[in-house]
Amino acid sequence: MKKLFSGRERPLAWAQLSHQKVRTGVAMGGIAFANVLIFMQLGFVNLFAGGATLLPKHLKGDLFITNSEAKLINSFSTFDRTRLYQAAAFDGIISAEPLYLKYGTWAYDKETISYETRVFAYNPQIQIFDLPEVTQQQPKLREPFTALFDRLSRSQLGPIPALMATKPTTSAMLNNQRLVVNGLFNLGSSFFLSEGNIITSDRTFAELYGSNALEQVTLGVIRVKPGTNLIALKLGIEQAVPGIKVLTHQELQTRELQFQDTNPSSTIFNFGAIMGFIVGVAIVYQVLYSDVSDHISEYATLKAIGYSQRSLLLVIFQEALFLAVLGYIPGFIATLGMYQLLTNLTRLELIMTVNLAITVFILTLAMCLISAAIASNKVRAADPADVF
Repeated sequence: MKKLFSGRERPLAWAQLSHQKVRTGVAMGGIAFANVLIFMQLGFVNLFAGGATLLPKHLKGDLFITNSEAKLINSFSTFDRTRLYQAAAFDGIISAEPLYLKYGTWAYDKETISYETRVFAYNPQIQIFDLPEVTQQQPKLREPFTALFDRLSRSQLGPIPALMATKPTTSAMLNNQRLVVNGLFNLGSSFFLSEGNIITSDRTFAELYGSNALEQVTLGVIRVKPGTNLIALKLGIEQAVPGIKVLTHQELQTRELQFQDTNPSSTIFNFGAIMGFIVGVAIVYQVLYSDVSDHISEYATLKAIGYSQRSLLLVIFQEALFLAVLGYIPGFIATLGMYQLLTNLTRLELIMTVNLAITVFILTLAMCLISAAIASNKVRAADPADVF
């Protein structure tokens, strides 16, 4: 037993893997490929979730009012502004401000193709976004037909960030009207949303979409006095004001995530991760089965001289653990490169989180151990009598 697992002698599992270098290299490549596939699919799922909560996370408020039928902020459901005024009359409320959201057609100039962008608008004298860059630059929005541009917008919207690095302002077309960009910020987007984001004032919003656009609010942002019972206030507003839904900050994020979970794309990406896992199991099984088959006489001999079946099975499982670690490392490194490449190409931030890295490592261990459990049947069937 000592010579199989410990002491100065190399463990038998490692000796077998290092002896068959080509086969081990192929196994590492297969596991790395399966890992990259799983990492990418789960990364896309996380990107969906991150994109769904990106906007609500950066809103500064205690309670939020939406249309009672709205499923998410980016829907076109609005409510009458008078409902917000009715809610503002409740005790404990410091302020109740409207946030407007519409989609617009954006073009860098008249000669370029127009792309869809999200347009956020509100009174620039108040704070809606919990983004320091936006807060600091809000006074710039008091000038008519001015806007802040999201650096993380898709490149199709034009070289706005590059131009802003050399001069204080630039211009573009929004809904065929000239708009001055006089500031930048970081927010980002997600799948199936617009190509980018801009923030402007409610005054400019009215010029772009008509004065009646200010009568229909996308989201009411409420701040309350410290110590106020949010749940009681929320229920009181919902009972008194018809046609609206009141959500806490956490409930707003949860609602966005729940809607995202119903998107078929999430199911597709999860299915892709499962397929990657199955591919990995098949590759590792083939390697381990071939290794056992090539050394079946040696295993039978070890049985004949007194080694227990348990100790021999542990050799197979040790090989699986070695392969899991050896395959995970290049897969992890390759994924980091893929994430960076896709982030640069799409302006969607694929981030390697600790939880994701740990999850895929656990899946890799499970993948290899399952393969070992299947391949070990060959060792169980090894009979010394058949060899001798």
